[in-house]
Amino acid sequence: MALNKESIEAEIKAKVVEIAAQTGDDASELGLDDIIPATGLIDSTGLLELIAWYEKTYEIPLAQEEINIDNLGTLTRMAEFVLRKKGLI
Repeated sequence: MALNKESIEAEIKAKVVEIAAQTGDDASELGLDDIIPATGLIDSTGLLELIAWYEKTYEIPLAQEEINIDNLGTLTRMAEFVLRKKGLI
């Protein structure tokens, strides 16, 4: 797994698309700066699944206060948060 912003964004988008498809939604057009919860593409259960996957995939345990729109609201913010947590930016 490459740890650069573009590859992380692509991996997270693929997961969002997968989760959205479980409820019959198509998230393939999700933009890098679209606020994921506001799109309605995934529900609260889907968001929990995404966060659990994110923690496991990138090996970054999240503190409750880190789970917010500023860190995890968009594909870009999620990718940048991984890189910050890993000390790469």
